[in-house]
Amino acid sequence: MIIPIRCFSCGKPVAHLWKEYQEKTAKGDDKAKVMDNLGLKRYCCRALFLGHVDLIDTAASFKKS
Repeated sequence: MIIPIRCFSCGKPVAHLWKEYQEKTAKGDDKAKVMDNLGLKRYCCRALFLGHVDLIDTAASFKKS
């Protein structure tokens, strides 16, 4: 749904980096270089970003009014 606050494996805070990661990759920057610049060196944190699918808008469309 939304990016977790901390990495599931190592516990490093990662949520504050998500927006900047999205902005830079949307511009066409290389994902590996963006993660390196953000300080995501561990494979567990990198996998969290690469495997994340943002479904919050999809889930919100089913909310009853």
